[in-house]
Amino acid sequence: MSQSDRNGLTYSDAGVDIDAGNLMVEKIKPAVRSTRRPGADGEIGGFGGLFDLKAAGFTDPVLVAANDGVGTKLKIAIDAGIHDTVGIDLVAMCVNDLVVQGAEPLFFLDYFATGKLDPDQGAAIVGGIAAGCREAGCALIGGETAEMPGMYSHGDYDLAGFAVGAAERGQLLPSGDIAEGDVILGLASSGVHSNGFSLVRKIVELSGLTWDAPAPFADGQSLGAALLTPTRIYVKPLLKTIRETNAIKALAHITGGGFPENIPRVLPKHLAAEIDLAAIAPPKVFSWLSATGGVAATEMLRTFNCGVGMIVVVAAADAERVTASLTEGGETVFPLGRMVARADGAHGTIYKGQIAL
Repeated sequence: MSQSDRNGLTYSDAGVDIDAGNLMVEKIKPAVRSTRRPGADGEIGGFGGLFDLKAAGFTDPVLVAANDGVGTKLKIAIDAGIHDTVGIDLVAMCVNDLVVQGAEPLFFLDYFATGKLDPDQGAAIVGGIAAGCREAGCALIGGETAEMPGMYSHGDYDLAGFAVGAAERGQLLPSGDIAEGDVILGLASSGVHSNGFSLVRKIVELSGLTWDAPAPFADGQSLGAALLTPTRIYVKPLLKTIRETNAIKALAHITGGGFPENIPRVLPKHLAAEIDLAAIAPPKVFSWLSATGGVAATEMLRTFNCGVGMIVVVAAADAERVTASLTEGGETVFPLGRMVARADGAHGTIYKGQIAL
């Protein structure tokens, strides 16, 4: 190669297409605009997103931040060619972590990295992110799209999300009055949500099924589409119930690690959560995963949500009205257990009964 040839190289020759990036920004602008809310009405494209806490109605707020990804569920989206739902998962994993602390999600930013930018694929992904933001009531105020040839194989991409919420000072959860005898309520999940997908993919490999094969556990859906069912966003019903009843003492988002890893995070050290496994009606997907992979119940419970995406702790006297409020908000609510004394050195989650996998 001559010196003149080398001087003729462009960024596009190196695999980065600035024009594709600009096209994607134009494609996603309507989706981003659809997430506007009080406090956020700017246009994307600046160096930073703005949010006005006063315009959002807060007087003395404490900010709460969370970030997360979608994990290897993305690999199913990539292999199945379905890209419009993983953005919902991205938002859900962040905003559900905010609401368990009593915070209202206010704004969201995303990071999308790929080897070769496809503006239509990128727009589908951001469309899902915008849908999740609308469901959570938060504004998508910015993001980053990174085209990195050589870092990601062709077709591969990764997502990360960052959410900020707020609660008035003194109203954060968990409250300091969780007591022995308090009731634990479960909120149904929509399926596997966004955890344990490395095991899911291993089980699918063992099954010999392709992503476009009929799902053995979901009528009328392909296996890929059924496993890509988005993570449920619990924000609006929970915020409504927190504000209207003032009775929720603690919430726990059941993500990676299942019950034993997530519930103790919100409990005082002298109490344990006694969970009645027989109270859970697991979606069919979990029975299929357990049977096909030969996965023991204990391993299922420490890997997956098994049908319970969120747990709620309330005083026994408040359980009925909290259940009614959440049911009115569209949640499927069921009694799941109670708070009991924890012996020294004992684990924060105790099981009784068996889960019907």
